[in-house]
Amino acid sequence: MAKKRGKSISFDAMIKFFMQYYNIPTRQDIDKLMAKMDRLEILIKSSAISGKGRGTSGIKTARGKASTGRSAMTSFDMALEVIKRFRNGVGFAEIQSRTGFGDKKLRNIIFRLHKMGKIVRKSRGVYIAS
Repeated sequence: MAKKRGKSISFDAMIKFFMQYYNIPTRQDIDKLMAKMDRLEILIKSSAISGKGRGTSGIKTARGKASTGRSAMTSFDMALEVIKRFRNGVGFAEIQSRTGFGDKKLRNIIFRLHKMGKIVRKSRGVYIAS
């Protein structure tokens, strides 16, 4: 009796199997990536021309380089400056009104300033710069 031969595997199926197994990109995958890259390049160019990008704000510093637009004073510095202005201590409400920060943000700032040793708690809700 003759042995029955199994289903023959086509060359294309074998190539497809290896491409999937070894994560080799297909032509369609490369075309999709190229289309995405083109869209990103156009977006970057249009934002650079219109000046709406997240990069530099266009403000020149003393050296002639564009600055990032960030303020030199951080929120910690702002809160500490307010506390330093008052020799006998300042209350939470006064710090909040002068800085404009919300309750949660200001509580976290005060906690960290106290932990770093930059302020001392005179009494509940009253702080002095150390």
